[in-house]
Amino acid sequence: MSPKAPVAQTEPPTAASEARERILDTAYKLFSQHGIRAVGVDAIIQRSGVARMTLYRHFASKDALVLAFLERREQRWTQDWLQHEVERRAVDPRERLLAIFDVFDEWFRREDFEGCSFINVLLEITDPQSELHRASASYLAKIRAFVEELATEARVADPGALAHKWHILMKGSIVAAGEGDDRAARRAREVAALVLRDAPRRSAEPHPRDD
Repeated sequence: MSPKAPVAQTEPPTAASEARERILDTAYKLFSQHGIRAVGVDAIIQRSGVARMTLYRHFASKDALVLAFLERREQRWTQDWLQHEVERRAVDPRERLLAIFDVFDEWFRREDFEGCSFINVLLEITDPQSELHRASASYLAKIRAFVEELATEARVADPGALAHKWHILMKGSIVAAGEGDDRAARRAREVAALVLRDAPRRSAEPHPRDD
């Protein structure tokens, strides 16, 4: 998306790492709030206070910076926030599944609610062969894998199928919240509770017999 810059001299390790983090932190805030197409390299350079050559020394192109942003988003949003909050709120895996929408409910009501960056990038970069498109889809699949893991722990007979349904409810509620529905997460939770109730469960594993 952006041309590559010429190679420059190497910065001292500490200064280089600080500059890279400042660039990535700035890009994270701007991309999260405004999307990747609306934010140009010039805005990131101006906001982060680095030289253009410094930015391109750490990120060879805007695409490379977006990929780093998506990786950071997966760490901060999926792992450090969503998974942590779900695990903190409940112990039973079935309750953890439903807790996803409780976490979303609070998120949707925050003034800084910015939607799902993975969904946003998919909508902005529609070419399925694009590295950015594929990376966003991959990070969404990791969220679905987390749901599937909970469904497996909840002894759902087909955890993969439930995870797909759950993920549709999650993504749909995010879009609805973006439309202004402040009860989107609660409505999705009501539907999810019915899906979970009707999902067949695996029978308990038989205990080994002592002969």
